[in-house]
Amino acid sequence: MNTDRRLEQANDNAAAFWLAQARAHGWHSRVRPGLTAVRCARTPDDSQRFVVTRPYAEPTALERQLAELQAEWGTIRFTLEDPYGGLDLTHLGAVLMPLMPVMAREPGPVDGVTAAGSVADGPAVGGAEVDGPDAGLPFVSTAHDGALLTVDEASDGDALALVERIVVDGFPLPARQPWTRGEALPERLLAEPGCRAWLGRVDGAPAGACLTYDDGTATGVYWVATLPDQRGRGVARAVLEAALTHAHPDRPATLVATSVGEPLYRKLGFTGQGPTRWWTRTSPRG
Repeated sequence: MNTDRRLEQANDNAAAFWLAQARAHGWHSRVRPGLTAVRCARTPDDSQRFVVTRPYAEPTALERQLAELQAEWGTIRFTLEDPYGGLDLTHLGAVLMPLMPVMAREPGPVDGVTAAGSVADGPAVGGAEVDGPDAGLPFVSTAHDGALLTVDEASDGDALALVERIVVDGFPLPARQPWTRGEALPERLLAEPGCRAWLGRVDGAPAGACLTYDDGTATGVYWVATLPDQRGRGVARAVLEAALTHAHPDRPATLVATSVGEPLYRKLGFTGQGPTRWWTRTSPRG
């Protein structure tokens, strides 16, 4: 089949991002044709991750593989991403989450945005004058209420900890609450090639964040989050504009959209590549 489709590129990027997290955390992982599995073993009942990356001819054969792998790993909680929609995991005790679109954006600049900052929400205030791919950082724009909104790359452990707190509390990630530094995003993640984190501030206060992962073919966008008390000010848009402008704008960008985020992604040039079905199990099988 054509593996250059944006859908397969998105699948491959998601699988690679989870494998990068596995390396940073020291988790076990397994890669099989069309399936990537990560044993997220912070605690015995931590939710494990399965990403289906290619179409499957026989859903029951893939379901047997999953059952065998879960038995081997002693899986209690898990989430599985199935962008092809042919699996039925009710017999494994899983429930189907609401459908979400896999989305992709073609390479190129964001409309109305320069490397220095956004002009979509107000006048740009000029970025740092440096050469190279990070020219224009910090990315500067104006929040909806006139506050100064800046986005920069989180390039050290302290900045990544701020990103982590925003993701845990703003996305949110209930399993990681209360937030503990390094449990969701260990500093070793910054050493993973292609992994970058983006931190947005409003008048200097941490407000929003996201992560990107470049696998050499596409750049995936993950965990776009805004702290509850900073919502409605254009933070998520600014963070995304900065990431899309500075994290390999010459590659397609991919993501999985929630219903809340989809309108913003479409405004920034993302288009749907098809729905994905996520199955989740949050407790031991009865």
